Amino acid sequence: MKKSFITGFAAVLLLVSCKNDKKILDSLADYNNSMEEKGYHFGDKLNLPEEVTDNAESISISFGDKETSDLTIDPKFFDFGDNEVTFNIKTKGGETLSQDATINVFSKIPEQDIAYKIVAEYPHDPEYFVEGFLLDGNTVYESDGLKNASQLIRYSLGATTPTTTEKQPANIFSEGIAIAGDKVYQLTYQNKIGFIYDKNTLKKISEFPLPDEFGEGWGLTYDGKNLIADSGSNDLYYLDVNNPSKVVKTVPVGGNKTIYNQINELEYHNGFIYANVWHQPYILKINPSTGEVVGKFDFTKITEQYTKDDSEHVLNGIAFKGENMLVTGKNWPKIYEVAVQ
Repeated sequence: MKKSFITGFAAVLLLVSCKNDKKILDSLADYNNSMEEKGYHFGDKLNLPEEVTDNAESISISFGDKETSDLTIDPKFFDFGDNEVTFNIKTKGGETLSQDATINVFSKIPEQDIAYKIVAEYPHDPEYFVEGFLLDGNTVYESDGLKNASQLIRYSLGATTPTTTEKQPANIFSEGIAIAGDKVYQLTYQNKIGFIYDKNTLKKISEFPLPDEFGEGWGLTYDGKNLIADSGSNDLYYLDVNNPSKVVKTVPVGGNKTIYNQINELEYHNGFIYANVWHQPYILKINPSTGEVVGKFDFTKITEQYTKDDSEHVLNGIAFKGENMLVTGKNWPKIYEVAVQ
């Protein structure tokens, strides 16, 4: 009789414990789901529900091989954008509970809307499907995409006829370009290779495999030390200019309310990275050391006149002429020079 009573009591305790554990996990899931869209900012505290904190002896968050019991959004552990984490809870009842979650992190300071004025317009061949675009002196270097049509060209600003053209094989889809020294570096979209050309002749010197860290090549620029690439996410990949297959570091990009996925064409200028967002009429000004979007240009009025007839005719070209910005897009008939106000 006594043994039966003990067994029954233990079963009741187990049932109560299981119900309590379920309450803890359900409460945690509800909280994380409610916060995923709203997101956090660096320095914010995770204010977990009382159902969790009152019944927990300890709580930690793990990120693969890293773990912290400090429930603060710390850049030592979190990046801009989606952070896939696991909550580990040791209950006062001695149980260990785990739950996967996504913690979305935004920049703390709102990005500034940057005003500009169009000060000049230049012709641009509307046959060019612009993927990479930069200015060196008065010479435009342009990488045009699409299979069976990809090419690397250069021409004088204001002209539409290239002075030099390097056609790509039919299977190549060209993407972003950057100049470093006397070389032009070029990415490809899904061919998983990049090319290096002589800057003066555009003759190919060599090619290299794209890093394993990203599968597609999109935008490319050079900060004087490293090549910086993106692949259609919100990550910037710093590449060794002497070995572009090697990723030196990765910097995620984030805004105050938006994680700008699909950042595309890149340009480095005066300590900042400028990036357009694919299929959006914006150019972002990014702090390269933190990935924080500090400013945004809205080119809706320019862009909509081209995208209204073809949604693929998007803004996709950034260069600098002194302190003025040059912008163009895929199959646009114009290049616009704008002065920042």
